Amino acid sequence: MNAMPERESEKIRLGVSSCLLGAAVRYDGGHKKDAFLTDTLGPFVEWVPVCPEVDIGLAVPRDTLRLVGDKRAPRLVVEKTGEDLTDRMRRFALAKARELETLGLHGYVLKRASPSCGLFRVRVHRQNGVPGTAARGLYAQTLVERLPTLPVEEEGRLTDAAIRESFIERVFAAARWRSFVERTPGPGDLVRFHAAQKLAVLAHSPLHYTRLGRLVAGLGDADRHPSRAPQAARRGPGPPHGETLTRYGALFMEALAVRATRGRHANVLQHLAGFFKRELDATARAELADLIHEYRRGLVPLVVPLTLVKHYVRRFRPADLAEQVYLSPHPKELMLRNHV
Repeated sequence: MNAMPERESEKIRLGVSSCLLGAAVRYDGGHKKDAFLTDTLGPFVEWVPVCPEVDIGLAVPRDTLRLVGDKRAPRLVVEKTGEDLTDRMRRFALAKARELETLGLHGYVLKRASPSCGLFRVRVHRQNGVPGTAARGLYAQTLVERLPTLPVEEEGRLTDAAIRESFIERVFAAARWRSFVERTPGPGDLVRFHAAQKLAVLAHSPLHYTRLGRLVAGLGDADRHPSRAPQAARRGPGPPHGETLTRYGALFMEALAVRATRGRHANVLQHLAGFFKRELDATARAELADLIHEYRRGLVPLVVPLTLVKHYVRRFRPADLAEQVYLSPHPKELMLRNHV
């Protein structure tokens, strides 16, 4: 299955802190252009840049901002003057989150350590100015509260190969799901969608794999025996099928937010190898098993055993694997599985 959305001309749509694309909007008049975002990921993306601090009317350059007070409800203030911008930022963040929801974003990349955009470990100062605990930036907090299933990450963490691969996989999964839902699918369509995603889910969370399988099991029976399905379910995504879609989408994105591990990837690879055990001779089976074992031990990246598996998929064309998203969850040009 192609990692891109169903409509070939449609790009992934990502929100992003404007400074990460090279916009000179930071407090010091500079930017923090990120080469991975602009050069590597950029060709596949339609960016939706946002700078909350500029958008609430602050100048460039400007006095630095900081979070102060209680980490559970920090205030956003101007460091030099003490002016409190909390309410202004919260109003903007809520309005912007509502606007972004209508745009159908597939993910968002935020600027690390920013008192407005930081997603993790943003420093919260005590009233005496001494650095204290950590929280989220005010804009980031509202964003994740209003859009709980949206894949969101900081650019600083994307330097970690495993985090980068996981985030981009979630982004392309979100795009597939949105494209699927927009086609007004019926119950049988959801069964087929799940069949294509299930090994990708298994690599992240066996628990969610089971829960999602149970969720669609009844729909599969209804699709095979339409007389057993309620009329509302056969008409499309109205209740109760609409509720099932909502539940599935939330569980699907929740599953992919669980970090895939070498052990779970290796288990999926072994499952895939089982499809070829009759076609391969003893030497070829041993070669594949050795590569999977070497990957499990951390001696080779995921791309090594996976390349051999994909070769056998093309060669033997097992029907159950032709559409498995796990084999190509994102464009090969990104080379994300070369490093995990």
